[in-house]
Amino acid sequence: MLTKLNNDLNIDYPRAVLFDTDNTLYEYAPANNAAIEAVYLKANNLLGLKRNTFFNLYNKARLQIKKDLNKTASSHSRLLYFQRMIELLGYNAKLLLALDFEQTFWRTFLSNAPLFPNVYKFLNLLKESDIPIGVITDLTAQIQLRKLTYFGLEDTFDAIVTSEEVGADKPDPKNFTLMLSKLKLSSMTNIWMIGDNPTSDILGSKKLGATTFQKIHRGIKIGEGEKSPDVIFSSYKDLETFTRVIISN
Repeated sequence: MLTKLNNDLNIDYPRAVLFDTDNTLYEYAPANNAAIEAVYLKANNLLGLKRNTFFNLYNKARLQIKKDLNKTASSHSRLLYFQRMIELLGYNAKLLLALDFEQTFWRTFLSNAPLFPNVYKFLNLLKESDIPIGVITDLTAQIQLRKLTYFGLEDTFDAIVTSEEVGADKPDPKNFTLMLSKLKLSSMTNIWMIGDNPTSDILGSKKLGATTFQKIHRGIKIGEGEKSPDVIFSSYKDLETFTRVIISN
């Protein structure tokens, strides 16, 4: 399914196409659920933590870190979550355990995060058409670059911006202006932004003049009002078909 919601907008040949990563190139929830379950099993084995105790402590630690660090890349750090969780258990410093939990989390996460069908084909269409491609993503650079490399996309993108570089998560406009600088573009006009989040991806780029595409799948709500995307789509195959028509005109 692909639906144009803004019928007043002419969608022209894109000067560049920008992507979010999480929940845009792959589905986030199954990977995250599998990863935290793997850490729980390890915590149960090493520390004897029961399920309710583990998840209560993990959620408490996560909320504390997010509150302390606000909308920054490090506010998403699983290492910080696990370090704080261990501290909440009464341990001052179990450094190897925190690192072990983090490695277990991301190793399991990646093995449960296949790309959406037809992502490769759509990216190849853009590359074959000499359309610049960028990634604008929250979280720290190390894990986001690791994800893209794991997906086999290390040579695909012309520029990557993480919120760690910028010092603030999307929708902070510095994420988008840094991408423009990297691609040597002066404005977001006729630039497509593809993402799942109505605030971070849609509102953030729309305010700067981008044409916005929201990836829809289970658990994703379509943005409304000022967060309303220009186009919604559920399948990269449909997006590829749509794009081929525009490129050929």
